[in-house]
Amino acid sequence: MLTKADPREGSTGYAQGGIAAAFGPDDSVDLHVADTLNAGDGLCDEPAVRVLVSEGVRYVQELIDWGAAFDRDASGRPALAREGAHSVRRVLHAHDATGREIGRALWRKASAVAAPRVLEHALAVEAVVEDGRCAGIRFVTPDGREGVARARATLLATGGAGQVYRETTNPTVAAGDGVSIAFGAGARVGDLEFVQFHPTALSVPGAPRFLLSEALRGEGARLVNADGEGFMAREDPGGDLAPRDRVARGIAREVLRTGRPVYLTLQHLDPAFVHERFPEISSACRHAGLDLARDRIPVGPAAHYMMGGVWTDLSGRTSIRDLFAAGEVACTGVHGANRLASNSLLEGLVFGGRAGDAMRDAVARRRRPSDWPADASAAAVVCPPPNGTKREPAIDAASVKDLMWRLAGLFRDQAGTEEAVTVLDSAWNQLRDHRRSGGGFTAQGWQTANLMTIARLIARAARRRQESRGGHYRTDFPARDDLHWKTHIFETIETEG
Repeated sequence: MLTKADPREGSTGYAQGGIAAAFGPDDSVDLHVADTLNAGDGLCDEPAVRVLVSEGVRYVQELIDWGAAFDRDASGRPALAREGAHSVRRVLHAHDATGREIGRALWRKASAVAAPRVLEHALAVEAVVEDGRCAGIRFVTPDGREGVARARATLLATGGAGQVYRETTNPTVAAGDGVSIAFGAGARVGDLEFVQFHPTALSVPGAPRFLLSEALRGEGARLVNADGEGFMAREDPGGDLAPRDRVARGIAREVLRTGRPVYLTLQHLDPAFVHERFPEISSACRHAGLDLARDRIPVGPAAHYMMGGVWTDLSGRTSIRDLFAAGEVACTGVHGANRLASNSLLEGLVFGGRAGDAMRDAVARRRRPSDWPADASAAAVVCPPPNGTKREPAIDAASVKDLMWRLAGLFRDQAGTEEAVTVLDSAWNQLRDHRRSGGGFTAQGWQTANLMTIARLIARAARRRQESRGGHYRTDFPARDDLHWKTHIFETIETEG
């Protein structure tokens, strides 16, 4: 296992709200499917949705059997919360640190069963492709050493790309590395124009853009403007619990209309319940000088989740043999144009498990390659820094983030996306030519190169899709257009669209 930072980093550990599964007496697989399809705005792949939802119940029960400590109701059953665009309560949670608890349970189980070898602070940079199959991953360490981890089957589980935007809820490691690696190796990527902007990130000058979970609104928190008035009912019939893309745009429009902030308020709820139910969020607000239960909390949209990614089948297989992907880095079509809240942890659980099964089966059917080391501990070889020319990409990470926030963010148009593509194409062409000539990058340079690559792919996709759907909103094409655009858009490095 190569991990870019500490193994506990990554978006899973920051997931607050919970994991959705049809456990409730008033719920069903069909109802969960219907809510997921509705949130996906006409672009979900229904077979993928049915796999997610139907197998999800079994996988979540397995987590419980392995010791995941979800909150319980008075009867001892898992307590269920409600979030935006869900028609019933179906979100299992561990207070407001659900992802961290799921990660703990999975890591404990994996350590007991397999004792995985972990290389920390190893940034994956390229796939090793031999005879049309992925034979492992090249990586670099912070001090510039380079290595190769060889494998009979390789899984990308690198998460999303929120760091491509100036304002994001994502941790620093979520920078699109997996999509960049797969694209560079020739794999098919798709649906990258669909970026989910979470509507409620803490918006206090000088404080981190901390996520304020949708579960807050599920428990009764309200969105209000500076005059204390609700406004989302004017924007969408679902009001404060409408799908995330609509709430995010509603907040942005209200700020533009009034020239003043928007707030989340829980002042009408029992303070003891608020602090007990949301201890992590309460602590983050306290560090920013606010009381979650008694103060109005200033909020604003921030990049949160990628619906697109490396295109895979329902078992995590990419278009390159022996290269697999699962979780946010992958795109099965399960989320369509907009992910339903709390389906992300479920996606990692279900499709991660299916990818693991497919990898095991693929290896079992194939004889061991002659170059595969008999000792698994020798699979990753680290070498001194190469002597080749190293350079930094033509554009720095801060400039990429600012460009994407302004021109390919919550609101997009033809002129803005054209400008973004022009800037990023120029920088990416220089990067590609340098790499083809045998040149390399510093560890920081590789991270910027990956960020620039995913930014370019998002901007190109946003320029192509001339409609508005889910997380992709074009001010010059504000309507959904099923006649021309009810389709997925793919790209590979060979075809470039």
